[in-house]
Amino acid sequence: MSLIEIKDLYKIYGEGQENEVRALDGVSLSIDYGEFVAIVGASGSGKSTMMNILGCLDVPTRGTYLLDDISIAERTERELAEIRSYKISFIFQGYNLIPSLSVWQNVALPMAYQGVPLAERHERAVEALDKMGIADRAEARPMVLSGGQQQRVAIARAIATRSPIIMADEPTGALDSKTGRQVLDILRALHRDGTTVILITHDNGIAAKAKRIVRLQDGRIIEDRPNEPDETVEINQNM
Repeated sequence: MSLIEIKDLYKIYGEGQENEVRALDGVSLSIDYGEFVAIVGASGSGKSTMMNILGCLDVPTRGTYLLDDISIAERTERELAEIRSYKISFIFQGYNLIPSLSVWQNVALPMAYQGVPLAERHERAVEALDKMGIADRAEARPMVLSGGQQQRVAIARAIATRSPIIMADEPTGALDSKTGRQVLDILRALHRDGTTVILITHDNGIAAKAKRIVRLQDGRIIEDRPNEPDETVEINQNM
């Protein structure tokens, strides 16, 4: 049984209207436990829509989506939120840190929705920050950190929840090349530890770091192949 299984998946906006848009147009895809998959495509290819549906942030217009053998289609927002809290952690390009909370409180916040006791939330948050090499900033506020440090906090938040899936949406887009490579090295280390990593990107250099590449165009998968990560490929940053 695959961790993720989608079949004949459609996401259609304005269905039946003259301006109908098929953001996903009959997509089928399986992702096994522990894979490191890059979903790559240009703007408008459907990759963001794919991320939203795979991440249980949205539901398809029609088609099948099984996440760990749980059917996702036609779920309520409350049901989707509960599934997300236990199954998926997100790393966003914009970090999504709360300025009024300390670094460790930002990391611990998703665990509150899991019902983890406060003492354990603090312990796991500091442990995750230590893995990211930033435990000494646990009491700081996010705005005093560099972009690279904020992204490390965002990764710590993702791993502290101990979700089986980490979904990273353009996680290096706001970083310089050196820090971007460090972030990708962290994601690869998480993959080696058994976490399923799904990387959403427009950058072929970043996609080349994954073990499998799924390429989208006009809402359809045009390529799905295994990949041997190329250490010589440079990351193209739009700084």
